[in-house]
Amino acid sequence: MTTKDGFGRLLVVSAHAADFVWRAAGYIAVVTAAFGEAHVVCLSYGEHGESPGAWKQPGMTLDQVKKIRRSEAEAAGQVLGATMHFLDQGDYPLPDTRELVLQLAELMRELQPGVILTHSRVDPYNYDHPQAADLTLRARMVAQAQGRPSEHPVIGAPPVFRFEPHQPEMCEFRPDVLVDITPVFDLKQQAMAAMRSQEHLVRYYQDLAERRGVQARRNGGPAEIRYAEAYQRVFPQVSGVLA
Repeated sequence: MTTKDGFGRLLVVSAHAADFVWRAAGYIAVVTAAFGEAHVVCLSYGEHGESPGAWKQPGMTLDQVKKIRRSEAEAAGQVLGATMHFLDQGDYPLPDTRELVLQLAELMRELQPGVILTHSRVDPYNYDHPQAADLTLRARMVAQAQGRPSEHPVIGAPPVFRFEPHQPEMCEFRPDVLVDITPVFDLKQQAMAAMRSQEHLVRYYQDLAERRGVQARRNGGPAEIRYAEAYQRVFPQVSGVLA
């Protein structure tokens, strides 16, 4: 779906409550800064395996960790101007169920995204991430099916992009697109700062954005680019010209 200003409605499917911040906060902010819509779906809170900072606090419980993670993600989403959706499916492992695929497909039909972002196809360090990516593509397929009943219309063929994993070389990740996030990098920094349960990752992703910015300039981008995010296409680009 395309809004009147030309920006498609963005849907980001995140395995855990912080993944979208490290990997895609810049592009989310690019979209919302241009008055587009961004929706983030957190399949889990990452309460078991993605919350070391919370679990270090004395007397911590599972319910408290979930509340902390939701609060952090909501704060980050507010900074970025994104609408948050929490499915609370649990992590480590993230489940693979028919019900979850149908729930995600129904949400896609309701939102009618113009672009979808999700995880890499491979991640030997965290199987929840490729699981989320697989669930996303299967839900997209279901959301396109005319014979699947729903109160919402079928979706078209929104392009899907994989955002950069933590260990790209080990995850078969080779960027197809480098997005300039320089004008909104301060918002990405604020969103990352909200994720206190994983604050050890902030410096890594600050440095990564700078390295990708260098690559963007070397690949023909304007000299003003300082920070960028990397993405990998799932489906071919359709175009009348090569550029």
